[in-house]
Amino acid sequence: MTIEVEEILTSLKNKLKPERYHHTIGVMFTAANLAYAYGFDADKAILAGALHDCAKLAESIDYIDECKRAGIEVPTFCYDNPALLHADLGAVYAKEQYHIEDEEILHAIRVHTTGCSNMSMLDKILYLADYIEPGRYPYDGIEQLRHTAYKDLDYAVLLESENVLSYLKARGCVTDPRTQETYEYYKAVIESRW
Repeated sequence: MTIEVEEILTSLKNKLKPERYHHTIGVMFTAANLAYAYGFDADKAILAGALHDCAKLAESIDYIDECKRAGIEVPTFCYDNPALLHADLGAVYAKEQYHIEDEEILHAIRVHTTGCSNMSMLDKILYLADYIEPGRYPYDGIEQLRHTAYKDLDYAVLLESENVLSYLKARGCVTDPRTQETYEYYKAVIESRW
C-alpha cells in the first residue's frame, strides 16, 4: 500500500463511523482483487476504493448545501434523500481534500452507487466492489454476483443494477435515473452477445 493511501486511511478513520471505515477497507481490497483479476491498475482501484465514501462523514453534514457550494446540480428527488448525493460530493472531496486529479478515479467515485452507460473498467470495478465486499450485509443474489464479478464484469453490472432497481421498487424508493440507464445499457450489451 502506498504512503498516499495510508495517509488517506488515517484521515478517514478519524472522519467515518467505524462500520463505514470497515466497509471502505473491504471495498478497497475487493477493488484491488478485481483489478488483479482483469489486469487493471490495482493502485488506482485501491485509491478509488479508499475514497469512494469519503463524503459519508460520521458528523452530520448538509449534503444539499455542500453540493450547492461545490456547484453540483441537485436533482429534485435528492431533496427527499440527500444522502444520495454522497457519490457526487465524494468526487469533489477527493479532489479538494485528498488532491486527487486523476479524472478516471474521480469519475468512478462519482458513479459508484448508480453506475452509468459505457462505464470504464475502473467504474465497473468500484461499482461492484461496493456491493460485493466481504462485510456487505447478505442480500438475495450476492453470492451469484460475487461469483459473476470475477468472470464477466458487464454481466455483473447488469445483475447489480437489476438488484438495486428491484430493491428500490420493493421499498417504494425514488430511483436515480442513472441506475435505470445503467440497467438498460448493460442489458443491451449482454443481449447483443446472443
